[in-house]
Amino acid sequence: MNTPHRPQSPSATRRKVLQTGAAVLGVMGMPAIVRAQAAPKIRIGYWPIAAGLPFYAAIELGYFKEAGLDVEPLKFAGAQQVMEAVLSGRSDGTANGTGSANIAIGELAQPGTFKIFCANPSNVKNVLDEVIVPVASPAKVMADLKGKRIGSGPGIQNVTLAKTILERGGATGATVVELPIGQHVAALAAGQIDGAYTLEPTGTIGRMNGTTRVLEAGVISQYVLGDNMAPWFGGSASLSSDFIKKNPDAAKKFIAAYGKGVAYVRTKSVEARQYLKGYTPIEGALTGEVPLAAYMMYNEFKPSDVAHFQKFFDLFSEKGIFSSRLMVDTMLYKG
Repeated sequence: MNTPHRPQSPSATRRKVLQTGAAVLGVMGMPAIVRAQAAPKIRIGYWPIAAGLPFYAAIELGYFKEAGLDVEPLKFAGAQQVMEAVLSGRSDGTANGTGSANIAIGELAQPGTFKIFCANPSNVKNVLDEVIVPVASPAKVMADLKGKRIGSGPGIQNVTLAKTILERGGATGATVVELPIGQHVAALAAGQIDGAYTLEPTGTIGRMNGTTRVLEAGVISQYVLGDNMAPWFGGSASLSSDFIKKNPDAAKKFIAAYGKGVAYVRTKSVEARQYLKGYTPIEGALTGEVPLAAYMMYNEFKPSDVAHFQKFFDLFSEKGIFSSRLMVDTMLYKG
């Protein structure tokens, strides 16, 4: 027996109209929601050293979130691994502190991959690079490390630079030993090595715990560029060209938000230091002691800066590390 059709009550009819209206509005609103959900996750590789501070600060201060971006920091043991992650598509870019020469090697392997939008120049004043020795070491100048075992961070950039500064500083016959940056102080304290070419915050950690001292700072500017005040663009923040091409708006927003992190570090360096905690081995009272690198955004480069950057790259061409000469200008993000 068929159930007779009953007319709907006014309240039921009203409910149906409201539900239908909500469904229509939902469909109309869907493209915006889909677009929001489809906003790309931006994966940025970093190496846990002090030079990455603008990136750390931008994350912790919410600059990326304010720009509507979903940024995922990826920690790696060395700069080479950061570069390789971009080449393999596991990362979309690099934070400051990632070795510029490591990025260049990736660029030579896959031309057109990397676009540098910020570099961190350092020298004897804005210290990143240094040679440290045990606090009781008799060494007073670089030449005193002749024939000694000298630690170096991992990767081709660190090893090549360590060998170059030792040669040019008169420390002939020294043996370079690759060690993770975080092990340099302990290895010196244990007598496993006699010195180390290292990067901040290592020197500060060793000084603060009383086990090491700085033999010489700004060594790349001095022995590679020929002037201890010359800017050494040892590390760079970059995005992959593929990411920029596929996500031009997100790329611009990311670089602008990153630039806010740079501005914050420049103008509020004391407050900014707290964001070293969790990203580097530095924490507590040590955060106030670390020397900070300078930063240069892509639109701040002067011809003289590009020339110093090029001289650094040319060392790797001369040493046969680069398969061919690589022009820095072709790698700089143009906006």
